Amino acid sequence: MIENKLYLCATPIGNLEDITLRVLRVLNEVDFIYCEDTRHTLGLLNHFEIKKPLISCHEHNELTRAQEVIDKINSGSSIAFVSDAGMPAISDPGARLVTACIESNVPFEVLPGASAVLLSAIYSGLDCNEFMFIGFLSRIKKERNEKLKELKNAKQTIIFYESPLRVKSTLSDLYDAFGDRRCAVVRELTKLHEQAVRGTISELIERYKDEPPRGECVIVLEGAKEVIEKNEQGIEEIIKNMLESGMSAKDAAKEAASIMNVSKNEAYKIALELKA
Repeated sequence: MIENKLYLCATPIGNLEDITLRVLRVLNEVDFIYCEDTRHTLGLLNHFEIKKPLISCHEHNELTRAQEVIDKINSGSSIAFVSDAGMPAISDPGARLVTACIESNVPFEVLPGASAVLLSAIYSGLDCNEFMFIGFLSRIKKERNEKLKELKNAKQTIIFYESPLRVKSTLSDLYDAFGDRRCAVVRELTKLHEQAVRGTISELIERYKDEPPRGECVIVLEGAKEVIEKNEQGIEEIIKNMLESGMSAKDAAKEAASIMNVSKNEAYKIALELKA
């Protein structure tokens, strides 16, 4: 039995078979469906032969719609909210509706489903026991650079959403900020041309040098912890070999720092210890 509350419903991110039976039941039973784009949602509902009143609720009117939703629920209505794809409130509208429900003491329920974040983390092959989801980076260069600087020492795997046309430039920004870490570009999740391309950042920059990827893209980046552990294991051996070949401690440190993506001061300290 449907209750008088707000239901936030996850919807497919590509393959329509990824909708849950629970979401289908709720969409069939609620009084109203609020959605990010009525045209998009109408296509989804038509596919499953669901006929319900649709009301637009997107980033530009969500605050106004939130009060409307609260009033309807308090008057005895049940309401579902869906974004265009995936989980509402994750880089999509929905967060303001949740806040309004909490502030007004109105019940709401979150119905799980397809998630580009989780799928991408697994497809990347990187450590996904801990990860950070950033969403879309700012297109304002200063804000973008500040955010990347903030993330440089994050030990967790980092996940970004990105437009296919900006993937190459974003990879270049990641290279400048983090050095050459392992990375994956995952695209067209659950769709016919689903693909995960893995490699170092520099390899992926080369891959998309002449032609950008197509479709919705997610970039998954190796965390600093893995890089640090890898560097600690290998930098001493690299510097030792360079010193044995006749390089000065300063030059060996500079070269090793570039190869292993560590600070020159740290590499120089190791070089001096090895040379002592």
